[in-house]
This record gives sequence, C-alpha cells and structure tokens, in this order.
Amino acid sequence: MGSVIGELLPLALGIAVSPVPIIAAILMLLSPKAQITSIGFLIGWVAGIVVAVAAFTLLSGVLPEGGPGEAHPVTGVIKLVLGALLIVLAVRNWRGRPKPGQTAALPGWMKAIETFTFVKALGLAFLLSGVNPKNLLLGAAAGVTIGGAGLAGGEVVFVIVVFTLIAAATVLVPVVGYQLAADKLARPLMTLRDWLQKENAVIMAVLLLVLGVNLIGTGIGSF
Repeated sequence: MGSVIGELLPLALGIAVSPVPIIAAILMLLSPKAQITSIGFLIGWVAGIVVAVAAFTLLSGVLPEGGPGEAHPVTGVIKLVLGALLIVLAVRNWRGRPKPGQTAALPGWMKAIETFTFVKALGLAFLLSGVNPKNLLLGAAAGVTIGGAGLAGGEVVFVIVVFTLIAAATVLVPVVGYQLAADKLARPLMTLRDWLQKENAVIMAVLLLVLGVNLIGTGIGSF
C-alpha cells in the first residue's frame, strides 16, 4: 500500500498546486460572504476529487488483472495516453502565458465570485476538481493506479482518503485558517492571489509537463 501512495503522491500534488482553484478560494475568502461560500467551496472541492478518483478506481476493475511482477499492458497504454494528454495541456498552458509586461486577466466567473451563494460555490468547486480536464486526467491516472494495485477494500478507501487530503490541502488549509484567524490572513491571501494570477500559466505548464513525463515513465514500466 505504501508504494501505491508513493506513486499517487505526484498526482495528488498536481491537483493541490493548481493555481486556479486556489485563486478562487482566496477570492471567496476576501468576499463579503467569505465564511459561507468558502465552506461550500471546500466541500465541493473535496467531493469532486473523491468522486473522480473513486469512479476511475471502479472503472479500472474491468481491466485484465495480472499477478505480481507480471506485465500490465492495458494499464500501461492508459497511462501513456494520459501522460501524453497532460503534456499537450502543458504546451497549451505555456503558449497561453502572458507576454512580458502583459497582465494575466481573470476569467469572467472569478469576477462574479463576490455574488456567489453556498450552492454556487459548492458547484463551482466540484466542477473545478472533478470535471476540469487537467484534474480529470490526474484523477483518472490515480484511479487506474489504485484499481490496478490489487488492494483490499479497506486499503482502497484509505488510499483514496490520503490522496484526497493531499490534493485538497491547498484549499483546506486557507479555508480552515480563515475560520480561525480571518484578520491575520487577509493581507497574505491578497499577496498570494496576485502572485498566482501572474504565474498561473507557467506554473501549470511546468507541473503538467513533469507529471506527464512521470506518467509516461510509469506507463512504460507496466509493459
């Protein structure tokens, strides 16, 4: 089980350091309805990760099983395809980065976050964590890894919980921290938001490239 968690760690970190949901969470924490909407966002974020990983874990159960030390060509092909798609997304993010001197613009939906309700915040977070193409690819890779590891039912649940806690940490920590010390966090949150907005494309391009190459490597190792 430890080796499975080790293999999942880069994928969980890939979800955790995604700038867009972190910026969205920070904007909610700086909005008039911060305490309500941030909790909704956190619940939706966690739920989206769990649903995506659990769904692909169950789907991976239909793949042909192999014994310890045997090749898993189907799993290998899936990982190769997912890795290639992550690299494509990396190139897309790199090409879409702001030019020197150009300011990165916020998406339209981010500008409307101040008007969000609990339900809207929950729905947005679920879409960002479970349906967003990048996170969906990472969730699929995690599910295939878990489902193909031959773990017992309780171990599968434990591994998914660990994966979710790591993947959700960058949203969980500021939201919980805000509930405990809102006044002290306002300025650091604004500074972090500005930096993430500026460097979003570069961060994602490098991250997706590393994860894509890593996934292709593990895919090759499955043959």
